[in-house]
Amino acid sequence: MRFPLSLSFDLGRYLLKKRLAGKDKFPLVLMLEPTHQCNLSCQGCGRIQEYRETVGQTLTLEECLGAVEDSGVPVVTITGGEPLLYPPVFELVQELVHRGKHIYLCSNGILLEKSLPRLPQSDHLALSVHLDGLASTHDRLLGRPGLFHLVIKAIKAAKAQGHRVCTNTSIYKATDPREIEILLSYLGHIGVDGLLVSPAFSFAGVDDELFMSREEIKDKFIRLTGNGNRFKFFSTPLYLSFLRGERDYECTPWANPTRNPLGWRAPCYQIVDNHYPSFQEMMAHTNWDSYGVGKDPRCAQCMMHSGFEPSVVRRMSSLADFWTMFRWNLT
Repeated sequence: MRFPLSLSFDLGRYLLKKRLAGKDKFPLVLMLEPTHQCNLSCQGCGRIQEYRETVGQTLTLEECLGAVEDSGVPVVTITGGEPLLYPPVFELVQELVHRGKHIYLCSNGILLEKSLPRLPQSDHLALSVHLDGLASTHDRLLGRPGLFHLVIKAIKAAKAQGHRVCTNTSIYKATDPREIEILLSYLGHIGVDGLLVSPAFSFAGVDDELFMSREEIKDKFIRLTGNGNRFKFFSTPLYLSFLRGERDYECTPWANPTRNPLGWRAPCYQIVDNHYPSFQEMMAHTNWDSYGVGKDPRCAQCMMHSGFEPSVVRRMSSLADFWTMFRWNLT
């Protein structure tokens, strides 16, 4: 199976419970940012601009665990910044595993190999490593020579120690689809468990020339995912179909709420208008109807997985869609 049976069961049970309760707006995955400190300065990163005045602030371990309980989600993505710079990150991961949460620990890979002995080996934990191309491209975008080879070494070490590893690749205007095909083939060859690909989001303060319009996204993903290659994508086939322009979804911004040192970020992981002190206030006071394509100009070109993968889950109704997702998860 593409995902552990425990994850599929827990997520399915959670969705059923919410739907039986008549809930319309509820989170699926918590984006937990305990720190915005980072050991890189990536070209496409918006967090460097948004939080440069507060980069030294961090959440306490108790605040992190409180955010998980407040949101009630079955899945937690620990991101940042670079979460391996967060001192209590290992205690946080251990406690979330103990509580039965499913965790994706995101990393740029610099500190990953030396961190492996302190990370639990569990089917509830996946290590998500950032790779935006082959060596020259990745090192240029992330601003550190030799980084690609360091990351590949860390991935191989993690797999040798029995960890589940996935990769996260942002696609930019200058991205060569053929290069990404070679990268994904290589990652499959070295045993990476899953591949996440998504168009990069045009953050405020970051060079607009890096990013694609919706039409450019569709063209790029037709070339990248419409050629019959059977890569082990973690991106769902219905989401990839959306990226190719074959179906349409509206964004579900509340499904992946973000908690960081300034509070609960609203409306979504990509854009920020406010930070709320509690999850309940963020959900109640955010005017969700004001966001999305045709409603807010910042949303006009967005096709990010964090906003649209939840829409796939919410909109599934036909037997054909269920069968497509079922077959995909079995492979």
